[in-house]
Amino acid sequence: MRLIALLLALGATAATAQEVVEVPYRELETLAPGLVTFDRLPARPYPGYDFDHGIAFPGGLLGEAFQGQSVEAERIDEGGPHDVLRGAPKAPLALRPGQPGQVVSLSLHEGFGSMALYPLGALGQPDPLARGEGAVAVLFRRDVCAVGLRVHTEYSSALGLNTGHRGNVTLTLYARDGTRIALRQLTLPEGITEHALFDPSARIAGMTVENRDPGGVALDDLRFGCPRLTG
Repeated sequence: MRLIALLLALGATAATAQEVVEVPYRELETLAPGLVTFDRLPARPYPGYDFDHGIAFPGGLLGEAFQGQSVEAERIDEGGPHDVLRGAPKAPLALRPGQPGQVVSLSLHEGFGSMALYPLGALGQPDPLARGEGAVAVLFRRDVCAVGLRVHTEYSSALGLNTGHRGNVTLTLYARDGTRIALRQLTLPEGITEHALFDPSARIAGMTVENRDPGGVALDDLRFGCPRLTG
């Protein structure tokens, strides 16, 4: 009954305008039962496993960017340059290949206590200033109703201080034809935060994640899908 009430409330407020709304990440266990934990490979510390051609998972693929987008490097501090995605994806939505050592990697993450996904920046693996500085694009095989993930941000200055740290992360959702259907710009405190978005029209075919966190980001527990029918 709780799930039905939530769906009715979201539909009443958002369906007419086809707006994507934020929901509690914990609700995705029923709203989006697909789960990617990145723990299928044996645990390995940094630099871990490098994936130049992206990663396939049951229900989709992930890489650096979509076809039609370009990837530029932007240096915002003394750390490594961050990936910036330019342009709109082509239709139908598809991943584009990246440069060797600059796509994504998996390695053991102390904060999550498990393997996590690191987007790799322009300096490339195994440069430590590349880890977490890149962009991620996720392509779903079927359009989904909801997506979510956990994000870890962290940064210490040259003096070893992290007072006032804020990590900027941008989540963008796309329809199958490459149309942008939602954009969320998040300013995150240090540590692990959870984020989830729900589309009452079930148009989500892909998502990109960009960041300007001085220390880079790590991602884990990607959820996606639609509620399972019961009756």
